[in-house]
Amino acid sequence: MQEALHLGPVSWGWVTGIFTIAYAAFEIPSGALGDRIGPRRVLTRIVLWWSAFTSLTGMVTGFYPLLLIRFLFGAGEAGAFPNASVAVSRWFPVQERGRAFGIWLMASQVGGAIAPLLVLPIQAHYGWRASFYVFGILGVGWSAVWYWWFRDSPAEKLGVSQAELDETRDLTRVHHAPPWKIAVCSANLWAVMGAAFSCVYTFSFFQSWFHTYLVKARGYSESDLLLSSLPYVVGAFGNYSGGLASSALVKRLGLKPGRCWIGAAALGIAALCTIAVPFIGHWLGALVLLSIVYGAICFQQPSMFAVCLDIGGEHAGAATGAMNTAAQAGSFVSSLAFGYLVERYGSYNVPFIPMAALLLFGAWLWLKIDPTRVLIAPTQATTGKV
Repeated sequence: MQEALHLGPVSWGWVTGIFTIAYAAFEIPSGALGDRIGPRRVLTRIVLWWSAFTSLTGMVTGFYPLLLIRFLFGAGEAGAFPNASVAVSRWFPVQERGRAFGIWLMASQVGGAIAPLLVLPIQAHYGWRASFYVFGILGVGWSAVWYWWFRDSPAEKLGVSQAELDETRDLTRVHHAPPWKIAVCSANLWAVMGAAFSCVYTFSFFQSWFHTYLVKARGYSESDLLLSSLPYVVGAFGNYSGGLASSALVKRLGLKPGRCWIGAAALGIAALCTIAVPFIGHWLGALVLLSIVYGAICFQQPSMFAVCLDIGGEHAGAATGAMNTAAQAGSFVSSLAFGYLVERYGSYNVPFIPMAALLLFGAWLWLKIDPTRVLIAPTQATTGKV
């Protein structure tokens, strides 16, 4: 795609970054909408929009039309993760949310691992544009199944057992406007947002620059890129095991150890491996280290989403939206910074310096988070007292 549209490092940074700007801008409103009307309708709209603009991406013929499509793409896709979080908050009790997020996030990594196996043959036989059309059609099919099958709470779905209804009865409450004044002044929420910015700055590398790095810095051929599935395989294991670990620690030691210890340890390990990447000369060794970085970040992701539900309470979508807005800001800065640093210094190793520094900063912020401090309790929302 970069070759066909004549996109250099800086131009490609803007292509990935413009999506992130729009995505970040609409995260909180879309998350708050899910709190208000439920994730069933919002996620259906989001994936239909995603499908349309995935297909439109395959039709672009130049840089500026691509920027416009990517911006509108991001605006419509925003809110997917917050609304998925709303679904988890209404269907799973606190001690099970880490595992639920682990399974959900693992599925996204499995998709990432499978994608190269599907995209590369399609591109080889039909060109790069065809892959966008295929995935657009798949998204429409998913939307239809989701709207037919899912319900916003267990009480609305036939076939749910009485035991599950009893366990989840208090998870769906009457909606109140999000406490924005309290949220803005919450050091706890800002710490979550800072940790999200820090880890997604590096996480974004795998979405926007990873394949370019393998080809141009490590000498991978197009056929070698089948190995690029490795980080997603490790990431899937990281998501699942991180979710299980969080749920187990929450049950045994409480919320803070079950969320924050996992986050701090995982980002610390990711930082150390990031520092080592530029010093590894072997192409396979670099891929293995990068896979560990990605897997460690994924290990703390279930805790990151679960802690948003912990402190957000009935405003889980808005809290997750705030976290993901900060995360997308990190993604935007990362997308642009990588291209500019490569162009300025002529090296693909220099961008790993800010990655490692921010991962260490994120590990420190995890120790400052207190998941037991809810932004506003349900009784306060009901009585109007803060």
